[in-house]
Amino acid sequence: MSAFATATAALFRDPNLAQDAVWRPGGAGAPVAVRVVLRRPDAVTGFGEGRFVTDSVMIDVECAALLGALAPGDTFDIGGVIYEVRGAPLRDALRHVWKAEAREA
Repeated sequence: MSAFATATAALFRDPNLAQDAVWRPGGAGAPVAVRVVLRRPDAVTGFGEGRFVTDSVMIDVECAALLGALAPGDTFDIGGVIYEVRGAPLRDALRHVWKAEAREA
């Protein structure tokens, strides 16, 4: 395991950064216990000359924790709230972390 993979794994074990979740492929697949970082940044969207600020939900999950690829329609149960992945999730440059935009289901 590389130093970066070890550091990534340590971040996802940190209780100050990550939390327990249940991932379901396709929203109905077999449940898999994972650790995620849940972020809620403001998103800025431009339309013509206007700028709109909206709430967003971003979920980061370690690639090694998933049995397969993260995909739109997958769900995460985080603290009793179900979040559905929307759009195509992206991996970081080193392919250690999936980053997905989500919404409450």
